[in-house]
Amino acid sequence: MNIPQVVSPQEWRAARQNLLAREKEVTHAKDAVDAARRELPVTEVTKDYTFTGPGGQVSLAGLFGGRRQLITYHFMWRHEQSGFPDEDQGCPTCSFLADSIGHLSHLHACDTTLVLVSRAPIASIERFQKRMGWAVPWYSSAGSDFNYDFHASFDEGKAPLEYNYKDKETLQRETPYIRSGTDGPGVSVFLREGDQVFHTYSAYARGLDSLLGTYRWLDLTPLGRQRHVTGFPIATHMTRNRDDHGACRPVAAHRGLRDEVGDEVDRQGEVAAVTFMRCSLTPYAW
Repeated sequence: MNIPQVVSPQEWRAARQNLLAREKEVTHAKDAVDAARRELPVTEVTKDYTFTGPGGQVSLAGLFGGRRQLITYHFMWRHEQSGFPDEDQGCPTCSFLADSIGHLSHLHACDTTLVLVSRAPIASIERFQKRMGWAVPWYSSAGSDFNYDFHASFDEGKAPLEYNYKDKETLQRETPYIRSGTDGPGVSVFLREGDQVFHTYSAYARGLDSLLGTYRWLDLTPLGRQRHVTGFPIATHMTRNRDDHGACRPVAAHRGLRDEVGDEVDRQGEVAAVTFMRCSLTPYAW
């Protein structure tokens, strides 16, 4: 195995201090961006949305659980309607993100509720949630315009094609797998003031990168993420959920690898087909 350059302790310390200066620049820049995000204007949500959860139907305001802030993660679902006719389960990459969610009491202490929302039947969601062992509340938006209005599901009969603030023409040029009938990952944030609900923020694609807790740890190591960096990944073990394959097995850019649905990576590392991209890989491209 190749390892980084071996140097003296003094040289290592100098290199580490140089990197520390760059890390501080990034931290200060992120602090400024976080502050700007908190100052974003808001828009009132006046449309009625109905979700289905374990206790039956609930409104968007009902998802807050009595708290002032609500974070909804748009969890992609693999089923016939999203281009996976032989499946009925959660997206593996969204599952990778959900595995990073910590104890919800920390969010609740900050008057904030986190929920997952999927365009899937509640029975399918509950079965998959039990399989994965997650405690985070999960709701079905099937039959609602919620996913479409917040640009995490795509049907040009319901709303113009848009994802990550890009119009149809841009998407066709840059990310052609985003099209009617598919889903995309995203997060949307809401604020409640009395009976009023306001939309404050939505992020998609690599805007979700900071939510992938496993990568925060791996970024500290010399081997890094192993499967993904900052470009669009070519191959990944995350075409399957963790209970399908066990521990992390780095496979990115492995020539000749075939993924779960049979798409082959050619000698240049280019995917011969884009079927599996629709679900398992989209979070990593701006």
